[in-house]
Amino acid sequence: MIINILFYLFSNILLLSSLMVITVQNSIYSVLFLVLSFVSASSLLFLLECEFIALMFIVIYVGAIAVLFLFVVMMLDLKTANMGKDTLKYFPFGSFIGLVFLVELMLIISENFKSNPYNKDFLFNFYINWYDKIDSLTEIEAMGQILYTQYVVQFLIAGNILLLAAIGAVVLTINTDNSKVNKNQIIFKQLSRNYKNVLITSKN
Repeated sequence: MIINILFYLFSNILLLSSLMVITVQNSIYSVLFLVLSFVSASSLLFLLECEFIALMFIVIYVGAIAVLFLFVVMMLDLKTANMGKDTLKYFPFGSFIGLVFLVELMLIISENFKSNPYNKDFLFNFYINWYDKIDSLTEIEAMGQILYTQYVVQFLIAGNILLLAAIGAVVLTINTDNSKVNKNQIIFKQLSRNYKNVLITSKN
């Protein structure tokens, strides 16, 4: 029962955030709603016990692509245009096309994807998953066992390559030529100055 409530909650958040991505006029807010849609989609995948894909959603899409979009939008400094006239102009036709696609999607889901084979109701999704009772190994544990047993050499080689790439990026940013930056102080010339070397002298 709690899983069904969380599933419907994250599904509604995903639908609303996806709708706000294309309706908000400010580009920064649109990217933030895109991040929210990615997080809600990964939460749905966690509920469906697809932990690896959910973590990839968070690491790749939220941690890399969405942040890159946000930086690009903030650097471009895009002006918010007044698109109210275009929105009202294309709203009826766009709503009709969206409604047609929604009806087709609901028909396909109701005919081909039966959530509970013992009940004809589409909203009723309560049944005992005997596969979880037999095999309780999660997806991340299975991939970890394969990765650290059969492919441990390839995993170590990839880790060493990434370490060398990180060290190379740090080394390339080090400025070794300090001759132009540092200025030497000649104490003898500073102490040997007299009033003749002064540019402006007071004449009495």
